Amino acid sequence: MTKPPLTLYLAAPRGFCAGVDRAIKIVEMALKKWGAPVYVRHEIVHNKFVVDALRDQGAVFVEELTECPDDRPVIFSAHGVPKAVPAEAARREMIYVDATCPLVSKVHIEAERHHDTGLQIVMIGHAGHPETIGTMGQLPDGEVLLVETEADVAALDVRDPTRLAFVTQTTLSVDDTAGIVTALQARFPQIVGPHKEDICYATTNRQAAVKAMAHRIDAMLVVGAPNSSNSRRLVEVAANNGCGYAQLVQRAADIDWRALDGVTAMGVTAGASAPEVLVEEVIDALKSRFDVTLDLVETAQENVEFKVPRVLRQPA
Repeated sequence: MTKPPLTLYLAAPRGFCAGVDRAIKIVEMALKKWGAPVYVRHEIVHNKFVVDALRDQGAVFVEELTECPDDRPVIFSAHGVPKAVPAEAARREMIYVDATCPLVSKVHIEAERHHDTGLQIVMIGHAGHPETIGTMGQLPDGEVLLVETEADVAALDVRDPTRLAFVTQTTLSVDDTAGIVTALQARFPQIVGPHKEDICYATTNRQAAVKAMAHRIDAMLVVGAPNSSNSRRLVEVAANNGCGYAQLVQRAADIDWRALDGVTAMGVTAGASAPEVLVEEVIDALKSRFDVTLDLVETAQENVEFKVPRVLRQPA
């Protein structure tokens, strides 16, 4: 039977960012250096395929430091942790390695600097997300106020409206954040913003590629995990920019084929914690049902690389 034709627009950049790549390498290098088991507090990145692969190599994933023995190394995830976590690890004389993405660490440093000058911090982020918990945990209780929406800005109860700064979760939608920033600046004209945009380059670039193709396609598949903030934002960006149907899939097996009936132009991208092998799996599944013509939509080139911690580097 003849397969229906499909123009498949493939986003570039897509998939792993430098922070995710570094975090995975840290776990792999720790296993090589210290042997299994190596404990990891929280999923190192939000992707089941990646986590399962590292678990098979001997990584043990836990939610809290209390689940880790004193005599085995522990790694903190790419999302960052509250200051109390490494302090407790040091108190217990544990070997620990911080895999926090350097761009998240930048936000932590920024918040601390503002706090040191007497400013109260407003964080734009999602309640309960590990990155938000980690950033808010850099400062004493009450020093960081969380807002998720413009309505939250209107309800903010601050210590001094003239002594405020704001920071942003790195994986949010650029468009959604812009509205909240505008609301903050309207209510608190003297609020201090970041020296440089907090939303990371990878989040921005992946969203830009989706925007560039959204008006050309009938459907978008975003490869990523349901607990991945940046992946979920890509689905929203596609829907908000003219794409009639957007679906988040972890694997090819998750594709809702009925929703793709009659589609002639489709986009595929991947969140920053999704490996390329899963993108290839989705493309192969599409090729099994459609006569696919691939078209690369490249909006940026990425050459960022972050160094691993010194404790894991091989001697020169």
